[in-house]
Amino acid sequence: MLRIIYISLICASSFFASVSQAQESQPETQAVDIYSQDQLIELIRSGKYLQQVKADDCQLVQDIEARSEVLQQPLYQFLWAEMLNYGTCVKANAPRGIALLKTAAEQGSAEAMVRVAEYYNQGKFVTKDPERAVKYALPAAANGDLPARIMLVRLFGQGYGSARDYEYGYHWLYNAVISDEKTKKTAMTLLKRLEAKMPASIVARAQKAHLRTH
Repeated sequence: MLRIIYISLICASSFFASVSQAQESQPETQAVDIYSQDQLIELIRSGKYLQQVKADDCQLVQDIEARSEVLQQPLYQFLWAEMLNYGTCVKANAPRGIALLKTAAEQGSAEAMVRVAEYYNQGKFVTKDPERAVKYALPAAANGDLPARIMLVRLFGQGYGSARDYEYGYHWLYNAVISDEKTKKTAMTLLKRLEAKMPASIVARAQKAHLRTH
C-alpha cells in the first residue's frame, strides 16, 4: 500500500514539474500601454488601427471603450466605433459604431468626418449618399485635412455637391503641401477632372495662394 502511494506521489510530482516547465517555455504576454494621441493619429492615417488592436491581443479593449464612452475623446470614439463596425475584439454593432463616428465628427474630428464621408460615398453600413458625403468632408477640408480635401475634390469631380463650392475645394487642394509623390499625382489627376467643370477664370483665381471670391 505504501509502495502504491509512493509511486503515485512520484507521478504527480513529475506531472506538475512538466506543466511548470511548459509554462516557463511559453513567452509571457507583455502588458501594452494605451496609445498616445500622436500614435493613434498615425495608426488612423496609415489605416492600421484595427490591425494594431489585434496585434496587442485585444488587451486594451476596456481602456479604449472607457476613453470613448466615458471620457468621450474623439480619436478613441473613432477607434471604438471602428472596432464595433468590424467586430474587432468585440461583438459587431455597426449602428452604435456609426453613431459614435458621427459624434466624433460633431466634436471636430477630421478623421471621423472623412470616415463617415467614405461610408456614405461607398454605401457601406449606411445608404449610399455622396451628397451627404460632401457635407461631412467639406468642414474637414476647410480646416486643412488633406484626405478630406482629396475626397472633396473627387466628389466634386464626379458632379456631387454645389458648384459654388468647387472653387474652394480646388483652391484648398491645389495649394496643399503634399510630400508623398503618389498622393500628389492623385491630387493633380483629381484637380484636372474638376477643372473641366469650372470656367478658366475661376480656375486661375483658385490657383492663387490667397483666394478672393469678391
